[in-house]
Amino acid sequence: MGVLMDLIAGDAREILLAISVDDWAGLRDRSRFVAYISLGGGLDLTWLDLLALAARETIGSESPGPFTLATHSLKSRPGDVSERTVERVDPHWIDAVARLPDSRTDRIAARWIELLDCEGCAVDPEEKPMFRELAGDLIEFCRRAEGAEDVLFAWSL
Repeated sequence: MGVLMDLIAGDAREILLAISVDDWAGLRDRSRFVAYISLGGGLDLTWLDLLALAARETIGSESPGPFTLATHSLKSRPGDVSERTVERVDPHWIDAVARLPDSRTDRIAARWIELLDCEGCAVDPEEKPMFRELAGDLIEFCRRAEGAEDVLFAWSL
């Protein structure tokens, strides 16, 4: 199993509070949080870097940069909020992904799958539609998260 990962957009204090009490269902509440996506437990953290690379190659741009370079530790955190590591996502990364054209989503997803295969993470043919959907879901998350007060990335092994 890979890393458990979630992206949440909204007020950082409210997000941290929800995480601290394990209110993962509450994170889906659009009246409290701008956007939420669970990336589940089957992905590797570096796969988001490969998605960003696929996007750069497909649209011929320098952004979005690697996801792992776009996350930063929270400067102040009231104690350990959970077993998860919580990091802030650079809004420029969110904006760059949000601007990816819908017309290129399938090509980005296809290139992402090729990059995963090159990294030795052979993607079964049955999983390919899931990766295409996930690419679209991540782009949609970023569009909803644009302009949000904060975007936090919560993950654990």
